[in-house]
Amino acid sequence: MPRTLWLLIIGMAVNVTGSSFLWPLNTIYIHDHLGKSLSVAGIVLMVNAAASVIGNLFGGSLFDKIGGYKAILLGIGITIVSLLGLTFWHGWPEYIIFLTLAGFGSGIVFPSMYAMAGSVWKEGGRRAFNAIYVAQNLGVAVGAALGGFVASYSFQLIFIANALMYFIFLLIAVFGYRGINNGTAKQTSILQENGAVRNRTKLYALLILSAGYLLCWVGYVQWQTTIAAYTQELNISLNQYSILWTLNGALIVLGQPVINRLVRPFESKLKLQIIAGMVIFIISYAVAAGAEQFTGFVAGMVILTIGEMLVWPAVPTIADTLAPRGREGFYQGIVNSTATGGRMIGPLMGGILADLFGMPMLFTVLIGIMFAAIFTAAIYDRKLKEASSMTARVS
Repeated sequence: MPRTLWLLIIGMAVNVTGSSFLWPLNTIYIHDHLGKSLSVAGIVLMVNAAASVIGNLFGGSLFDKIGGYKAILLGIGITIVSLLGLTFWHGWPEYIIFLTLAGFGSGIVFPSMYAMAGSVWKEGGRRAFNAIYVAQNLGVAVGAALGGFVASYSFQLIFIANALMYFIFLLIAVFGYRGINNGTAKQTSILQENGAVRNRTKLYALLILSAGYLLCWVGYVQWQTTIAAYTQELNISLNQYSILWTLNGALIVLGQPVINRLVRPFESKLKLQIIAGMVIFIISYAVAAGAEQFTGFVAGMVILTIGEMLVWPAVPTIADTLAPRGREGFYQGIVNSTATGGRMIGPLMGGILADLFGMPMLFTVLIGIMFAAIFTAAIYDRKLKEASSMTARVS
């Protein structure tokens, strides 16, 4: 891998380590420490995710216009300001304000990181995005492990640790990302380029795939929200719950050689990888639905992790291959915003279902939406194939 990609990997790991001190514990803090219902917690996280969606789209466009370096610095600056505010004022309603601002700032960062990874190692294909994905999950493993331990002493220390990690990320970005070749390629409107119809078809394909990606995240985020609160009702400790995310990150980092070997025969068949991952998601929810002890949730998390290792890196890889020149940031912004959209819808939907109908109904709905996601993955490239067949006949 190029040295520049390693700098992006390190930065992403530091970034996510900081945020992972807080995000797995958000619902627990709002519910247990601020005394709000799961539905209210879902609304707060929905607002935070909505800000991230806006940040994703804004950040992706910024990458195409001013380059990844400046876009990342802007996002980090906004996030640091919000985290400092959260360190000093984390009551109600200040918590909502600063959490929302942090969502917007961090949202700006992610599309640029992915677009830069794709630009510095084009020949790497899926491997470039997989490396960033692994870095994210290394951050999840470290941050979640430390977060649960620190939170058992004081949530105040959680906010401080999050802010400090972002300061470190700022230093890495300032001194490491300035010279990276990224963004600012002369761009034209998708509809103005030669082959406009094909480019429009590619955009539609990405939107269909992203709809399924959103549904996957609606289900996945339940492990951070409603399932997190559910484990507390079953007398599973905060430390044990944090271990689930440590296990998630550790499996992703340590299991890469195994997964890479398994998918090598299907490396060019990203659609098949995505559908297989979604089927595995369904199995994980079925296991979690029947879990009553910590070991049951461990089994569910292991299965969930295998699924995400197939789905999460494949979608930005497809976005990079579909993107017209000069629109890489915009396409990555779409992917990141739909993932964040799932994180926005998921907590509210899950909170309402859990409060009104109970956890069994929630798990039933999750399995249903995963079947819908499989359908979108199966059909997303149908128009592309039709366009290719038509072009071949004409030529």
